[in-house]
Amino acid sequence: MKYRLMDILACPYDKNFPLKLYVLEEKIYEKRQFRWDKKPLCELYCEYLKKKIEELSEPPPCEECIKKEVAEGIIYCEICNRWYPIIDEIPIFLPDEIRVKRKNQDLDFLKKHKERIPETILKNGKPWTLESD
Repeated sequence: MKYRLMDILACPYDKNFPLKLYVLEEKIYEKRQFRWDKKPLCELYCEYLKKKIEELSEPPPCEECIKKEVAEGIIYCEICNRWYPIIDEIPIFLPDEIRVKRKNQDLDFLKKHKERIPETILKNGKPWTLESD
């Protein structure tokens, strides 16, 4: 998942923006290049620097950011405590009623990374936690 996706994602339940990103594994694609007419590429929020665009005092390092992918991670809403896994560079950004079908996969993800996932997600996250297992 590209960092810049966080510039457009909002919580589907409470519309919170920006969401929090926890990167568990990152891949770098050194040969990747991109040309753009303006910088920054993001419009509202630069996840790479974890700042709102309006707070930036100088142009962000879009050249670095575009070469990086979040291979494993979690997208988290601090308002409703919902979390969404990123697996194999793909964010699994699904509503609770569809995630029920993949509950075991989500719990396996939490177990696999529990040492690096914030305790608030492990104990209070929605739609489920390791404690609800």
